[in-house]
Amino acid sequence: MSSARLADRIRSSRSLLVFTGAGVSTGSGIPDFRGPKGLWKTRFRPVYYSDFMTSHEARVRHWDFKLQTWKEFKDARPNRGHEAIRELENLGYLSALVTQNIDGLHELAGHDPSKIIELHGTNLKIECCACGRLYDNADRFYRDFERTRQPPLCGCSQSGFLKSATVSFGQSMPAEKVKAAFDAAHSCDLVLSVGSTLEVEPAASVPIAAKQAGAYYAIVNMGPTAHDGVADLRLEGDASALLSETVEFLRSRDAERL
Repeated sequence: MSSARLADRIRSSRSLLVFTGAGVSTGSGIPDFRGPKGLWKTRFRPVYYSDFMTSHEARVRHWDFKLQTWKEFKDARPNRGHEAIRELENLGYLSALVTQNIDGLHELAGHDPSKIIELHGTNLKIECCACGRLYDNADRFYRDFERTRQPPLCGCSQSGFLKSATVSFGQSMPAEKVKAAFDAAHSCDLVLSVGSTLEVEPAASVPIAAKQAGAYYAIVNMGPTAHDGVADLRLEGDASALLSETVEFLRSRDAERL
């Protein structure tokens, strides 16, 4: 079975990098954004960062969109896929976890935060565009906006605009996180991509960088990906189920050594 092959490859690796996309979180009820039926195409028009910074109307649209999706995000909980990846860490295999997701579910699953690299930020925090301060209590800001319909401002000396701590359209990705992701890619000997179509750049270049540096490349996804032609191992199906099977194989293999 493919899950068994993946488990054996993980057992023989020295440094495992896991790269995750939206397919890991669908089982937690996280809404789709970019797909054919995604929110960008059916309910909302994306707000570009330059518009957010120059237009009050754009800031209202940003907060209105975030308010609507926040009601889905805040109640979401890690599913079997998140728990299986956390178990890879508990078993001592995981060296780094690079994610495109903004739902914060990997951290809620119990990972060491120092191992998580959120390339597109997190929806669980609010950030000042002027001073960079991060606010943890996101729910307070959404409730205030729902009541006042006024986009919030930071309490800093610049009274900076506040927005979700996520990378908006047209906004540069955080350089330190990008560097950390590619450093992890260059140092791993096994990269496992889970639940991503691997089409969004520059994030999708992370597993490719690992492959080019000599790492074994495995992909788990429901449906085709842009990297299927270069993968060493390709598992088709539900990410949560396949990851859970892989962890069970790992446990059974480890038990056989006792």
